[in-house]
Amino acid sequence: MASHYRPNTALGRIVNEVEETAIALILGLMTLITFINVILRYGFNTGLIWGLEATSFLFAWLVLFGVSYAVKVTAHLGVDAVINLFSPSTRRVLALIAGAICVAYAALLMKGAWDYWANFANLPQTEGRWFPLGLEEMRRTSYRGWYETVDIPFPEWLRWIQPIMNEGEAYEKLPRFIPYAILPFGMALLLFRFVQATLRIARGDAESLIVSHEAEDAVEEVRHMNKED
Repeated sequence: MASHYRPNTALGRIVNEVEETAIALILGLMTLITFINVILRYGFNTGLIWGLEATSFLFAWLVLFGVSYAVKVTAHLGVDAVINLFSPSTRRVLALIAGAICVAYAALLMKGAWDYWANFANLPQTEGRWFPLGLEEMRRTSYRGWYETVDIPFPEWLRWIQPIMNEGEAYEKLPRFIPYAILPFGMALLLFRFVQATLRIARGDAESLIVSHEAEDAVEEVRHMNKED
């Protein structure tokens, strides 16, 4: 059950803490920025120019964290009307096949996410059309580490990255490689969660990748309680 998930390994506990802490911080920051903007807008006829863009990026981070989190707690919706017609052993085989497909899909997403983000981070893309076959040769002509966001100001404490990412030139706005970093990280986390979920099915600790029938079980439990009363 989703609410009873507990990581069993040190790596699982670390990833779990990072994931849940990040989700809580993102929600808090989105709420804080939006609240401040409302107060400034209606109380002082001004506002944070960068607020909308910042909350948009934060929402994108929240979605990508949420995708992997939903895999972890088995919260993704699915249709199992046909699968339930088969025997438990057949359902397990079908679930393992679905898990393998999801792992392959997440790996492709991670490759695409890295290749998109790499140019913004002055890093080489991967070779290979479908699967990564290594990293391409360093070609600085195609790098776009100087690309900036539209409104988000550049924090002074990050000035040390200018010689590394922007050839010593000063950033006026936050470089895009920072908010875009969630793309490869989020897809790597999704791949990790799909591998984890597939292994749980293989060990017999879970039945499928989709949400269980917790609502139906709860209704049935209440029905039995009413009968006893």
